[in-house]
Amino acid sequence: MNEIDVIIPVYKPDKTFFTLIDKLEKQTVPVGKIIIMNTEQKYFDRLVYGTPFVEKYGNVHVTHLSKKEFNHGDTRNRGVKKSQAPIFVMMTQDALPEDEHLLENLIRPLEKEGTAVSYARQLPAKDCNEMERFTRAFNYPETSVEKSSADVERLGIKAYFCSNACAAYKRDIFDSLGGFVKYTIFNEDMLYAAKAIKAGYRVAYAAQARVIHSHNYTGRQQFHRNFDLGVSQAQHPEVFEGITSEKEGIALVKKMTGHLWQEGYRSQIPTFYFNSACRYAGFALGKNYRKLPVKLILRFTMNKEYWEQEKRIRSGKNFE
Repeated sequence: MNEIDVIIPVYKPDKTFFTLIDKLEKQTVPVGKIIIMNTEQKYFDRLVYGTPFVEKYGNVHVTHLSKKEFNHGDTRNRGVKKSQAPIFVMMTQDALPEDEHLLENLIRPLEKEGTAVSYARQLPAKDCNEMERFTRAFNYPETSVEKSSADVERLGIKAYFCSNACAAYKRDIFDSLGGFVKYTIFNEDMLYAAKAIKAGYRVAYAAQARVIHSHNYTGRQQFHRNFDLGVSQAQHPEVFEGITSEKEGIALVKKMTGHLWQEGYRSQIPTFYFNSACRYAGFALGKNYRKLPVKLILRFTMNKEYWEQEKRIRSGKNFE
């Protein structure tokens, strides 16, 4: 299990992209190909212009696509098709390996028969605010865990939780399950995890595999992000029907409030409540998007291109 490719969707990369590639090249488990699925060539060219990027990274393979072509599921599937490795790792451009043992620890759970995917622990960046720092710890604890169909009733929506900000996949299982949902507005990683669990496989959380990955989202950004999350859940009742996400959200609100109060961050509680209200409002509207006029959907979403793809698909004018 030592042949690994890494696939990274990229959009408007900054100089931390070079840091990511350097850290991947220094892993204890060697990387075969680093497959970059870049959206809009002009931004990538602007970053690498005047640098020895091509000469320095001979195993980096870049494919450019337009913004209207990008889709969370299909773009990643296209990246997978460029790999022949038995294991591939999905990452995002803003997730940085914490150390050189990331891939080694990430693929270890896949040695167990029947484990389809393993995902990494996400640690907060230095500029991370206290609310996001606690949320990272809430969603990505110190203890590794394996999840299967036997855990769905106990864990609810958490049983299907998986983030391909950094996740490793067994290629044979991935192919047998049909890969990621081809056209999805969001949540392709969780939809795949649910599909794997329903097919009798396991999803592993590898807490020793660590990446630096966090966001200081505003309430407005939380609203847009959670609107798309709600749309995703509404479009896939085969996965989410009968499993509530609200219970997990309430648990976070209670624990976050206690943490901020006890640790001396009481002044941040109103901001946290506002952000939580934005998250819930976006999510609730997203779940009921079919009742909304198109103008509102386009105002609420963070992925307008997805809805343009929906129109083209319905009219038979696919871009492939």
